[in-house]
Amino acid sequence: MSTAPAKQLDLTPPPVVRTIAQRSLIVGVVFGVIAILLAVNNPEEFYRAYLLGFMAWLGVALGSMAIVMIRHLTGGGWGVVIRRILGAAMRTLPLLAALFIPILFGIHKLYIWAQPLDRIADKHLREHLEDITRTYLTTRGFILRAVFYFAVWNLLSFLLSHWSKQTDRAGARDNTDRFKAVSGPGLILYGFTISFAAIDWVMSLDPSWISTIFGLVILIGEVLSAMCFAVVVERILFNYKPMSEMLTPDFVHDHGKWMLAFTMVWAYFNYSQWLIIWAGNLPSEITYYLRRLNGGWGYVGLFIVIFHFAVPFGILLSRPFKRNIRKLVWLAAWLMLMRYLDLFWIIEPNFSKTLNLPLADVVVPIAIGGLWLAYFFRNLGALPLLPVYDPSAIEVLQPQHHHPENA
Repeated sequence: MSTAPAKQLDLTPPPVVRTIAQRSLIVGVVFGVIAILLAVNNPEEFYRAYLLGFMAWLGVALGSMAIVMIRHLTGGGWGVVIRRILGAAMRTLPLLAALFIPILFGIHKLYIWAQPLDRIADKHLREHLEDITRTYLTTRGFILRAVFYFAVWNLLSFLLSHWSKQTDRAGARDNTDRFKAVSGPGLILYGFTISFAAIDWVMSLDPSWISTIFGLVILIGEVLSAMCFAVVVERILFNYKPMSEMLTPDFVHDHGKWMLAFTMVWAYFNYSQWLIIWAGNLPSEITYYLRRLNGGWGYVGLFIVIFHFAVPFGILLSRPFKRNIRKLVWLAAWLMLMRYLDLFWIIEPNFSKTLNLPLADVVVPIAIGGLWLAYFFRNLGALPLLPVYDPSAIEVLQPQHHHPENA
């Protein structure tokens, strides 16, 4: 099935995409140089900041892939209008695989289980690590599992992107069934792989602590980041054609509703984790919250509760607000900042008992983000902003080009 009216609509990304890509690259390089200087001066702080920045931007890429698969399973024009934005984000996974390499060099500085056990003063922790480092937390296993995670993610991204690119040509086959066949198992694979990746890369920073819901906390944070990022990008593109003609208040409303849903689920998962650990009151579990409720970290946690959930939840209940892209974009940008703060609250207390914001925790994520955004906008500019010969494209084109009153 083809969408003939698309022939009269120029779907080429606007020149601003290339401009932003160039400026992002400059920012990435400049902050990257500063990050290298910080790494030389204080390697420990650098690697902590690097893990923080990497997890933040990886979340946008993986969350985008998850939303693409959700859209293929559920349908709806809301996902078609941002599909190329989400696709450009998930196609940054090869870059993120390369950016993971510095973490491998910093294993011994980040993870206590990768250090010689005779240096660990705590007898109980040392005995615990003697058991777990024989079976799961080994450097070789850490690396092999990471290779597997990125192989799965890049394979899913390749298949979804390859079939999507085919729909830019006239006479393209209908790949709807292919998308569904991959998206169902793909979401399951994504759920399992990101859960284990979260255990390997983040939860094992404190190997004495366990949580069976931690992977879901990271997962929902990623899809929330991705939807917020898509709203920010669509707002930038809304100043130019063709996005100004494709993005209707109904689609914006749907994006706002997804933001509301993901915000509520994020709060539910975090509250569930806290409730279960508080009720169990086990020494192996409460250390997580003891670290994050003392030394000033409790104020950060309270700030996150209020401004990551309570305030955004109240604002997103407003229907007019969710339908106005000029207003929604500000909340989307704020929630992305809160996602960074949430990851900071999760990662940094493992290394600092008192509230501390090292310069590296700001510089390094910006450096990674500059490089990531440059690659993202390069991807975005490589394809039309709509898969015009995909049957689902009619859901975006029809309101403007098929109604008799607009003829």
